Amino acid sequence: MNLRALILATGLTFMASAVTAGPLAINLSASANNPVMPQMGDRLSYHTVIRNDGTGSIDGLIVWISLVEVDPGKEQPVDLEDWSAHKAVVARALAAGDKLETDWPIRLIQAGTYRVVISAATRSGTALATSPFADFTVRRKPVVESVRVLPVALGVPIMLLLALLGVWRKSYKSTI
Repeated sequence: MNLRALILATGLTFMASAVTAGPLAINLSASANNPVMPQMGDRLSYHTVIRNDGTGSIDGLIVWISLVEVDPGKEQPVDLEDWSAHKAVVARALAAGDKLETDWPIRLIQAGTYRVVISAATRSGTALATSPFADFTVRRKPVVESVRVLPVALGVPIMLLLALLGVWRKSYKSTI
C-alpha cells in the first residue's frame, strides 16, 4: 500500500511541475531580412511572440535573450554586452489569451556556431519558459578586401614612378 502511495505521489509531482510551467508559450522566428550566410559585422534580428495560454493573468513577466556558442571545444554562454544592447523586456501583467511581441537585434561579433534562445520567468512562477532554439553560423569577415587593396597596389607604384620622373626631369633640365 505504501509503495502505491509513493508512486501516485511521484506521478502527481511530475504532473504538477508540468502544469506550472505551462501557461506561457514562446515562439521564436528569424527575421526575413537576415542575411542567408551571415558574417562578422552583420546584424541579425529575431522576433518573439510570448502568449499566455493559461486561464488567469500572469503578473511580473520578464523576458530576455540568451546566446551560447556551440562550436566543439568552445561551448560556452556568450556575454551579450557587445552583441546586443537589448535589455530584458518586462510586462507588468499579461492577461489570459494576450500576447507580447518583441524583436531582438544581434550584431555579429565573432565567427562561430551559435544558438539563440528566449527565456521568460514570472514574479510568482516556479518554472522557466523557453523558446525553441534558433541556430546560426557566423562566417569570418575577410580581412583583405580587393576593393581596398587594388587602388593601393596600383596607385603606389604609379605615384612613385611619377615622382621619379619628376625628379629625373628636373635634374635633366638643370644639366642642360
